Amino acid sequence: MGFSHQRTTTLVGLVLLLSSLLSSCLAAVPKPRQALDLSDYIGDSHEVARRQDPGFAGYLGVFFLGADPYVYFYLSNGNEALSFKSLNRGQPVMRPTKGTGGVRDPTIIPGGGAEAGKKWYIIGTDLHIGKTSWDAAQRTGSKGIFVWESTDMINWVNERLVVVEDNTAGMVWAPEAIWDPAKGQYLVHWASKFYPTSDPRHTGNPSNIRIRYAYTSDFKTFSTPQTYINYAPTNIIDLNFLALNDTTFLRFMKDETKKTVFAEVSTTGLFGKWTRPGGSSAIIQSGVEGPASYLDNKNPAKVHLLLDHYGADGYRPYESTNPASNSGWTASSRNAFPANLRHGSVLPVTQAQYDALRAKWGS
Repeated sequence: MGFSHQRTTTLVGLVLLLSSLLSSCLAAVPKPRQALDLSDYIGDSHEVARRQDPGFAGYLGVFFLGADPYVYFYLSNGNEALSFKSLNRGQPVMRPTKGTGGVRDPTIIPGGGAEAGKKWYIIGTDLHIGKTSWDAAQRTGSKGIFVWESTDMINWVNERLVVVEDNTAGMVWAPEAIWDPAKGQYLVHWASKFYPTSDPRHTGNPSNIRIRYAYTSDFKTFSTPQTYINYAPTNIIDLNFLALNDTTFLRFMKDETKKTVFAEVSTTGLFGKWTRPGGSSAIIQSGVEGPASYLDNKNPAKVHLLLDHYGADGYRPYESTNPASNSGWTASSRNAFPANLRHGSVLPVTQAQYDALRAKWGS
């Protein structure tokens, strides 16, 4: 009877130990979530906050203005994410001398890798709609990307128009770029539609518009372009990325067929698995285009998103601390946000950069 009691005690102890281990394992399993809350990344090794230099003291906005296809600079009023004033007395900082003589959709790109903090690029669409029509611009438009570069964000040099697509493409629209840490190069992307080689004049029916991409280290030489997003028969344009860490990215884009903007998220890199929170019909807003996202300098859990109300007064700001939810966005205050800004981008700047920009072009 003593042996039986000892065995029973041992078995009970073993059961309790296994139960405790199982509970610990289950507690360690992450709970599934339908949307990406930036607060999940605050405090861990991949926190969003590390993307925001504590020295950031403001924002530089780069836009075009409606019928004026040139590059305009706007500087924030202090470190306020939604308050901007025009620089250079409201005149363009850049007027293209090549291609069509017009640039739309300008994007300012901070250097990555060895160029981080040492180089910046501005790229844009080669299109002056006043000299053509929307139909012609999509059938026989420019196949190139405008590029300017700078080592101080003040002096912009080496204007060039780099051809990235062959003659089967109808156009190259809304180019942007992001540093890909997995590749160690810039991933450049744009929207194009294509015509069969049997239709060299592009008079017939084209493909749907898809997102194309290529890699570059210097915005002079590009790899052979490939298709990045093809949601045929849907037309997709205006892709915009926001990096949260080295493997987690948001991407915003316009469904040109339905005229809506929506978000997708990947936690496994730029070429990982992308999901659309809320399902295939979830959107952020309709009747808009040109999404431009940026983190808040003072609150790293907040993301700002500019959406171009192209049939009205241009960019209007939105914000969220749950930016991949699609439904988690609210309209921001527009009290200090300029009207009539069109598809562009916003970049956080340090105090030294802010002061230099104001000294160079401030009114």
